[in-house]
Amino acid sequence: MTATQNPQNGITEEAILQALRTVQEPELHQDLVTLNMVRDITIRGKEVGFTIMLTTPACPLRSRMEQESIEAVKRLVPGVETVNVRFDATVRADSRIAGKLNIDVKNIIAVASGKGGVGKSTVSTNLAVSLALEGAQVGVLDADIYGPNIPIMFGLSGKPRIEQNKMVPLEAYGVKVISMGFLMPEGEAVVWRGPMLHKAIQQLFTDVRWGSLDYLIVDLPPGTGDAQLSLAQSVPLTGGIIVTTPQAVAISDARRGATAFKRLEVPILGVIENMAGEIFGMGGGEEAARQMGVEFLGRIELDPRIREGGDAGKPIVIDAPDSAAAQQFRTLARLVAARISVMTLLPDPELRIL
Repeated sequence: MTATQNPQNGITEEAILQALRTVQEPELHQDLVTLNMVRDITIRGKEVGFTIMLTTPACPLRSRMEQESIEAVKRLVPGVETVNVRFDATVRADSRIAGKLNIDVKNIIAVASGKGGVGKSTVSTNLAVSLALEGAQVGVLDADIYGPNIPIMFGLSGKPRIEQNKMVPLEAYGVKVISMGFLMPEGEAVVWRGPMLHKAIQQLFTDVRWGSLDYLIVDLPPGTGDAQLSLAQSVPLTGGIIVTTPQAVAISDARRGATAFKRLEVPILGVIENMAGEIFGMGGGEEAARQMGVEFLGRIELDPRIREGGDAGKPIVIDAPDSAAAQQFRTLARLVAARISVMTLLPDPELRIL
């Protein structure tokens, strides 16, 4: 029963809301009530409850908001002994996507690298599965037309079936996947450029029955060529992630990739340093992010199980969920989701380039 219907012991809905005005959403720096995140207040004697509506199921600061909300209500509303906090989530959408592509996808995230061999597809795969494990609806589009290896990472093969003239993506680990690798004979090379490449990439978005997705992760080919240009020109990208390794040559190429994103007016979510550790070193990705003036999201330590899982079609977040690398991927996925939540709340001029 809500407080406005039956106030008890001086505990009212208004008093609870007033207390929650002192609790800030850590990423947005506004209080929960102003952001309209508090729903379904209930009062039963000295026990109160309410729902906090998150902007992503992968919110990395959920426990902090829960603790601060409980403390605020107990401290500021006399008579309250028990506070039950529930969570729900509604992912905010990049409004440009539905208008331009006519697909029910809320956010499109491009994962790029300035050069090959830095583990970009591995990062794309594990981020996607991590978001799905948090409860999000996720898809992966393998835009690496020339070297599609996302099917291997997910352990998928075969051709997608057709329903109502559209391809139905294959699924694994709660993620919908589409790739040119499903459509071409094994071992056959793709030599398309220009208009043919542009059309192929466009069709992977619009001629697929994606259903409703919170996040569509696009695994780009390495470099800054036709595929990247075609994608940025035809698809509203919510943001891009740059993957690099700690070595100087990879960092130099990553900077070029970031420059291309900025010129194409794609917001950069941040830099991920992959394969960090004794063999390749550590810290190069963080330095690259500093030089680019973008956020350093974090690093993934070199772990042979990442490669083994990728070859076997079992991402490390599934195959070795308690490993340090798996936990790093899970943390990065939450950070990316939080960053997107902030960006989709900003007015358009701030959304364009970081």
